[in-house]
Amino acid sequence: MFKKRESVFEVEEGKFFSPKFDDNGLIPVTTTDSGSGELLMHGFMNEEALKKTIETKEAHYWSRSKKALWHKGKTSGFVQKVVDLRIDDDQDALWMSVDIGSGASCHVGYKSCFYRSIPLGPIKNTKEIELDFKEKKKKFDPEKVYKGQPNPTKL
Repeated sequence: MFKKRESVFEVEEGKFFSPKFDDNGLIPVTTTDSGSGELLMHGFMNEEALKKTIETKEAHYWSRSKKALWHKGKTSGFVQKVVDLRIDDDQDALWMSVDIGSGASCHVGYKSCFYRSIPLGPIKNTKEIELDFKEKKKKFDPEKVYKGQPNPTKL
């Protein structure tokens, strides 16, 4: 679908988009809030999700847990409107800046999927590292929004 990768020079210095997908046909995507710069989530796209994201200017991902294309916000209403989409130097990772309005990006109900911080410093017991909640309040109730849908988190 996208331009074939033919030379290192073209990939790194050329003007054509030649994304490199992994062995599973996926490319990682880091998504940030266009207004605040806050890290919202990390996900993956396959070729179809990437093409739909470019064409619709709304974020589409590949759900590894559901093994399906996923239009972010289709169920919750918190659609990610793409403001900027960038590729890294060797074209194997994406950075997407999105506008979510006053919405959220995390299926748990927080604005960001990165709502907890890991304490830094000496570790006393690796089994009892306590996370610090940086977001104190959820933006929505996942039980109400996702009514009976299976949780994508797998143990």
